[in-house]
Amino acid sequence: MRSRDRNPANFLPLTPAVLHILLALADGEQHGYAIAQAIATSTDGTVRMGPGTLYGSIVRMTASGLVAEPGRGRGRTAGDERRRFYRITPLGRRVLAAEADRLERVVALARAKNVLRRPEPA
Repeated sequence: MRSRDRNPANFLPLTPAVLHILLALADGEQHGYAIAQAIATSTDGTVRMGPGTLYGSIVRMTASGLVAEPGRGRGRTAGDERRRFYRITPLGRRVLAAEADRLERVVALARAKNVLRRPEPA
């Protein structure tokens, strides 16, 4: 997706990797390993993102304007100077909100069709 394409709907649907990365960054700037940890924690370990998926997704998300790399070192603690930090951009936040709205509509449709009801005991 080109960075000039600013309509959030044009980014949808998000892949699970992109969705989880944006959700992790919604709380603030983080380095790659912290993003992977946040995803594992927020999903109770059901989603584990390997480095190839994580960093490949981040490269594409940076190119499309969803995330930015604000630079190294500023305001970091000792040992952080070599880490790359990432933050969600205003476009990334709008895309995340649009995806959340889309997913709410999908869940509402599933509920309307009684798909989410638990089966009756046999």
